[in-house]
Amino acid sequence: MLLTSNYSFGQSEMPRVLVFSKTEGYRHASIPDGKEAIQKLGREQGFSVDTTENAAMFKDNLLKKYTAVIFLSTTGDVLNDKQQNNFKHYIESGGGFVGIHSASDTEYNWPWYGKLVGAYFKDHPEIQQAKLRIHNDENFPVVASLPDPWQRTDEWYNFRKPPKDVNVLVSIDQDTYKGGNMNNEHPMVWYHDFDGGRSFYMELGHTKASYTEPTFLKLLKAGISYAMGNDTNQ
Repeated sequence: MLLTSNYSFGQSEMPRVLVFSKTEGYRHASIPDGKEAIQKLGREQGFSVDTTENAAMFKDNLLKKYTAVIFLSTTGDVLNDKQQNNFKHYIESGGGFVGIHSASDTEYNWPWYGKLVGAYFKDHPEIQQAKLRIHNDENFPVVASLPDPWQRTDEWYNFRKPPKDVNVLVSIDQDTYKGGNMNNEHPMVWYHDFDGGRSFYMELGHTKASYTEPTFLKLLKAGISYAMGNDTNQ
């Protein structure tokens, strides 16, 4: 099957997002939970959600139907050269991108994608509790309502290099857990306008519990809104 949808007849004016969760490496058990959570956000916020693991969806005439494309815990080399070109054209034409968790563990041999997502995954310690620091941003007023510090349990990535030319919303305090090795320059959630489009990335989301966590979902909702070109504080 090419995709599944929560789209209903009679809602032709409703904006759509595409959730893409193809994996060619490690597969997260939380992917179904992520799909369900995003579909619920769509019902609450008035956008339609299609889900797929079929890269054949990455055609110009299909991508143009979506205001944002969400890479939900993708891993490995998930798009061929033609599909990469089509996705690049989609972003250049004003499309939005959301990367969740291992979206940064994806397409290592495609430098443009690395710039889009912001950073590539390097390694991670065991799942553990840590404290996150909030960076207030006038374009994301929702972050001012997040707890600071924000204490939660997840799988915390180290990146090959810190992201450049991005706006950091959340970083991690490396003194509050074991295994962080990025010299305290350790962003976890960021966004940036990129190559004609919009990109939002959140490292959080390894665990199933993430997708029922109100604070996590509040931040994810804001990120999807940004990628869609909407008010991030709705």
